[in-house]
Amino acid sequence: MAIDFTLTAEQRQLRESARDFAHKVLAEVGPATRHLSSPEERWKATRPIYEQVVAEGWLRRILPATAGGEGQGMVDFALIAEEFIAVDVNVSLTLFAVTLGLTPLMAAGSPEQLGDHFGRFLEPSGAPLAAFAFSEPGGSANYDAPAPAEGVRTTAVLDGDEWVINGSKKWVSSAGGWDGTGPDLMAVVCRTSTVAPPDEALSVILVPGPVEGLTVDTSLDLLGHRAHQTPAITLRDVRVPRGNILGGPGAGRQIVAGSFIPTAALVGVFALAKMRAAFEFALDFAKRERRAGAVPIIDHQAVGYALADAKSAMEAVRYLSWKACHALDTESPAAAELALHAKIFGSETAVRVITDLMRVVGIDSYSHENPLAEILQDALVYPLFDGGNLGVRRRQLHAMLSDPTYDPSSTYLGTAP
Repeated sequence: MAIDFTLTAEQRQLRESARDFAHKVLAEVGPATRHLSSPEERWKATRPIYEQVVAEGWLRRILPATAGGEGQGMVDFALIAEEFIAVDVNVSLTLFAVTLGLTPLMAAGSPEQLGDHFGRFLEPSGAPLAAFAFSEPGGSANYDAPAPAEGVRTTAVLDGDEWVINGSKKWVSSAGGWDGTGPDLMAVVCRTSTVAPPDEALSVILVPGPVEGLTVDTSLDLLGHRAHQTPAITLRDVRVPRGNILGGPGAGRQIVAGSFIPTAALVGVFALAKMRAAFEFALDFAKRERRAGAVPIIDHQAVGYALADAKSAMEAVRYLSWKACHALDTESPAAAELALHAKIFGSETAVRVITDLMRVVGIDSYSHENPLAEILQDALVYPLFDGGNLGVRRRQLHAMLSDPTYDPSSTYLGTAP
């Protein structure tokens, strides 16, 4: 068995290009938004920076080559994500959320649907947004549960040759769009039958913007990701052509399940990026600060051990996340399980490690005079979003382990279940 985590020359160049762009452009997000009081003001202030991201081809670089983009797989995506998120989570998540918004179209769209809706996102201009309108007020952990559970409550009813969509969505990145009329394209998870079981009732329908009938109810004021938009929206009698349904009525459950496996691996990378940013600050702090003592604090064993433990945790998350991304690229039968491990372990490790690094820095870390407070605020969401670790992701792992065909060796031997 060959194990090799060496990056190719092209991947090393991609990482360096992403790092350079992040420090030159994405580093401006904080100064451009921190002084603004409302979530919507902060969100709109990121548009010029996001336009630079698109203009310099970063959206094309993360969209897969099979769909007309330049992306070569999840490992390359992970390299970009680590460099971007380490500097800024806000515009970075806006960018990466576009891929989630387009995933249902790429996975289940017909050639005609791809031709009608995908090309806009390949152009290196403007500020195109796509959203996956899945989560609903009150939570969506049991979105596919049969009655008497409510599951997905947004409905779509055929009226002649049009679907008429009604319902509410929440926690959907970029769902309000730049001007309150929605993103350029929104994939809406809805119920196309009120009587059929979930396997037959859940569907995904494409809604292009501007969306007549969309109302932004509130722009959520988040603990972290302060300049990223995740509003609560209402869809009232939103009409789209009958042909905008992906894969036909009842295909929604499979589309949702497939869309959130690659994102799980990426959350592990996001968590790694925030740990890295915290570690680099804490290491520099420990080497230069004496805290009124005789030597820099890194010379003290407790500080040195804390930094060593943090670095060990970071490396474990990096290689687990890389392995999950590689498994997705190679279509390994263990890809889904590895992605879930990367999400759960990475997200929870990040919160612990960043908190430990704050102890190294001491009380100054509790102020926004240094970056650790903001880093922790951003990282706290990783165990909660993209399917909460408790309500969704561990349940998915539990289901895998309970399957009579489950083979625990598949994650390290690559064997099929």
